[in-house]
Amino acid sequence: MGVYNRAPVEVERGEGARLYAADGTVYLDCVSGISTNALGHAYPKLVQALKDQADKIWHVSNIFKIPGQEALADRLCANSFADVVFFTNSGSESIECALKTARKYHSANGQPERIDIYGFDGSFHGRTYGAINAAGNPAYVEGFGPRLPGYSQLVWGDRPALEAAFKSPTTAAVIIEPVQGEGGARAIPEEDLRWMREMADANGVLIIFDEVQCGMGRTGKLWAHEWAGMTPDIMALAKALGGGFPVGACLATAEAAKGMTVGVHGSTFGGNPLAMAVGIAAFDEISKPETLANVNEIAGYLKQQLHGLKERFPDVIADVRGKGLLIGIKMVPNNREFMGWARDENQLLVAGGGDNCVRLLPPLILTRDEAADAIARFEKTCEFARGKLAG
Repeated sequence: MGVYNRAPVEVERGEGARLYAADGTVYLDCVSGISTNALGHAYPKLVQALKDQADKIWHVSNIFKIPGQEALADRLCANSFADVVFFTNSGSESIECALKTARKYHSANGQPERIDIYGFDGSFHGRTYGAINAAGNPAYVEGFGPRLPGYSQLVWGDRPALEAAFKSPTTAAVIIEPVQGEGGARAIPEEDLRWMREMADANGVLIIFDEVQCGMGRTGKLWAHEWAGMTPDIMALAKALGGGFPVGACLATAEAAKGMTVGVHGSTFGGNPLAMAVGIAAFDEISKPETLANVNEIAGYLKQQLHGLKERFPDVIADVRGKGLLIGIKMVPNNREFMGWARDENQLLVAGGGDNCVRLLPPLILTRDEAADAIARFEKTCEFARGKLAG
């Protein structure tokens, strides 16, 4: 189906932070499959984990115990707020599980009227029907029939409206990305997250965090919400959790998941042995202190250099934002044109984003030399853009 506006790059193979096209062009990849290939391309330990598991068993379905699920769930719970995990194949599926978990919680508590889930403008939670209604982006919901009941959106940063939502007797949950990805790399202030936790506790409302893009080390801590010193009740993960292999997870406290009893949810492929083997290998590498330390070091360097470029190119760069290696650069020229110039003129791959941003989402293991290379290519693209704007 013609639903993708693909870039004119035919990828043949990848290695680390480099992508090799069929025509011989080598690109510096600061997209990472949209924050997914967190350990770069063809990371040896992930490749080996997949090969080893492929020789054993691929799929048995969830009618049997899958040891890898328990092993990865133990890792996730031991390193987070969560007590239980449901494994999925994607971020969208993790969001669906989170939404169902929140509503089921209130139903189990004898409050089935609590169905309202509040999202925020600029959010992105995936492409399933529930996920697009939770985010409410008109471009994604129009033409797909009636909007689902019980989903509303608030303006990002409108605290009075959010307070009213928390106090409503029909509110089930709020769903939010601690650092927005598609919406333009906006990071929620840490004090706002702590305030949300207090309001949720005071009013019996659940907090769902979508850390599909910003979780798994992307911000320099394993979970983006750690910076605020608070926790959600439910959290959706995917992308980097498999390092490029399709795997997702919905994490929850035992209390929040009290309604998720036998038979109310399921998945054919979720938690399959192949995904679990790769997920365990990816989690073990990403959660290492040295990996997270590298994220913070490289992020600091990139942001310092980008702020310098902003001063030199105020006619090209309007703002630098984000957290860790989820970096957004708000452009003066059209962001899509800038992405094309970076790709075609300087073999630098960057991602798009809302609010006319481009995003840098490099592998978490990016080296200092590679970061310097990325800045040099970004600078050349700024010079090219300046010429285009002047010409």
